[in-house]
Amino acid sequence: NGPSSTRSTVVIVGVASAAQGRTDILIAGCAALVAGAMSMAAGEYVSVSSQRDTENAALASQRRELDRNPKAELEDLAAIYQARGLDPELAAEVARQVSAHDALGAHARAELGISEVMSARPVQAAFTSAVTFTAGAALPLAASQLSPLSMVTPVVAVAPAPAAPDPAPA
Repeated sequence: NGPSSTRSTVVIVGVASAAQGRTDILIAGCAALVAGAMSMAAGEYVSVSSQRDTENAALASQRRELDRNPKAELEDLAAIYQARGLDPELAAEVARQVSAHDALGAHARAELGISEVMSARPVQAAFTSAVTFTAGAALPLAASQLSPLSMVTPVVAVAPAPAAPDPAPA
């Protein structure tokens, strides 16, 4: 979002260099902010939707495996718990108990690393991306409106953009 927010700065600087008043700068800056936020949100939505589709396909495959061969899947789950440090008997008992409660959920967490809390949420991701972009693009827009008209270009050009957070590992 940081480099994209910088594009809003470029739009503001370009318009401010040629504009006769603040209204032109404000309109161009708001348009760049809205367009950028929508673009970032759409991109994030598509990306996270793809991740969600991949998760759903993996869950469907796991569901089929559980239906076809529940005994082998129970053994697989016990092996996972054993590889995590449980002794064989305890691993088998844990696998039985978690499978009795929610077999698909247990396999999703243990084999696929998918949990309800960590599942892909495209709308939430899109909203967050739009808000983050807006926060980054709002600073140069505010600077353009608060600085003297003759100083808009240099003030906006050097207004520090907030540092973009490191993206979370996928």
